[in-house]
Amino acid sequence: MSWRLRFLGVGSAMAPELGSASAVIECDDVPCLMIDCGSEALSAFRAQYASYPDALFITHTHFDHIAGLERLFAATWFDPQRRGQVRLYVPATVVPLLQARVADYPGVLAEGGVNFWDAFRLVPVGRGFWHHGQWFDCFAARHHAPGSAFGLALRGSLIYTGDTRPILETLTSLGSGTELIAHDCGLHGNPSHSGIDDLEREYPTELLQRLVLYHYGSVADGDAMAARGHRIARRGDCIDLALPEPIGSGAG
Repeated sequence: MSWRLRFLGVGSAMAPELGSASAVIECDDVPCLMIDCGSEALSAFRAQYASYPDALFITHTHFDHIAGLERLFAATWFDPQRRGQVRLYVPATVVPLLQARVADYPGVLAEGGVNFWDAFRLVPVGRGFWHHGQWFDCFAARHHAPGSAFGLALRGSLIYTGDTRPILETLTSLGSGTELIAHDCGLHGNPSHSGIDDLEREYPTELLQRLVLYHYGSVADGDAMAARGHRIARRGDCIDLALPEPIGSGAG
């Protein structure tokens, strides 16, 4: 069995040429879980897999991470084989925000009679969830208001931060200490996002060596961070992951 992380897009909201920040966890070359669903990310998923996702995890509700959900709703609702079957894993405190930003429009179909959530199988998430026979940990990120943004971890294999400021204590408490860490990082930080100076200042060398950086502002910014010795995710990159730790080794 093989596990990989494919970056559908690696850009910030101001860098559409890099694609909406989103990734897919693949198992044996098949998409297992899509992380976030910006409009460009959904198009990239369709181009890569010639299908729509069957399962998604939503980190937070900025539109560069959720704008594709309206199109996914339509594609799912009008497909009787998929209607109500697409799993949407959403941190519990994010559900009301997602409801307000996407699902609460008065009449998702002009003819009425349909709720937004009728197309999906909504799974509110607390500390984590089971999917594809694996336990995924959910953890809080530092991005705007507390309880509004989260990351995802697959023990022994992957930590995906979502949008965040540095979170050293969280990262060092997750998993086995060997996971690849896909980390939000731009050339310059701000109150909502990590900058490369922030990570170099706050993370020890052994942690920096596990990072692959995404959600930056331009190709040139990515090149500048790479020139400083950091691993940069590029749009379309597919990275091999270690096998997740066996079920029952501490998860759940």
